[in-house]
Amino acid sequence: MKQFLPGLTNMDLSIIIVNFNTKELTLNCIKSIKNSKPKMGYEIIVVDNASEENLPKSKNYILIRNKANLGFAKANNIGIKNAKGKYILLLNSDTIIKDSAIDKLYEFAKKHNDAGAVVPQLLNKDGSVQASCFRFPTIKNALRHYFLGENKLLDKYIPSTQTVDVAVMAAFLVTPISLKKIGELDERYFMYFEDFDYCRKIKKQGLKIYYLKESQIVHIHGASGGKNKYLVKSAKIYHGIVEYCIYTFILWLGQKIQAIAV
Repeated sequence: MKQFLPGLTNMDLSIIIVNFNTKELTLNCIKSIKNSKPKMGYEIIVVDNASEENLPKSKNYILIRNKANLGFAKANNIGIKNAKGKYILLLNSDTIIKDSAIDKLYEFAKKHNDAGAVVPQLLNKDGSVQASCFRFPTIKNALRHYFLGENKLLDKYIPSTQTVDVAVMAAFLVTPISLKKIGELDERYFMYFEDFDYCRKIKKQGLKIYYLKESQIVHIHGASGGKNKYLVKSAKIYHGIVEYCIYTFILWLGQKIQAIAV
């Protein structure tokens, strides 16, 4: 088994975990990575956003401690800047790796030159499949959702196709071509919509987001989440103020019409 300890060069994969007051979850996540015995050379980088309870230092991971909570996107970017891997796996602290999930993501990405990102099938704690993908939240899709009877277009869903518009970043393998053409996450997003933004940029580059159901990772949904106060701010950044106002008006009007119809 080819494996590198933190600090060595020639890494194939850098796994980046952002921790904010999720010490036990983070340690369990790291343990699951080690137990899955990835075959490629890898490193684990934990970026701590000034948590109240410090993570212990360990030879199993590189620990970067921020002096303040810098948000999800910026913390991941700090990990990316310090990464030695050719591929980057952004991994939530509230995930548990099953079997050879990481190997499958990595091998698939290496074989598909058009892959901008590869994501696993996320599972709930009970083993059921978790909805983890979206279609782009465009004005056109909002109109189709509420006024043309296609009422699933804006919902998070479990895909039956191998490519998707948007996948949540709970476990998100970024390929070298995306790192070259797109680079890091947009740090204007403190939390929320950074996944939509990055996936949109991947699509604009003519690349694909692959959903690999053969790779399965448990996601304890919401355990590492933050406050909803960031949601509206991030949505305005993603859409732009004018489009955001039109989009939210369509949502409001559609919900009112549906309520009246019931």
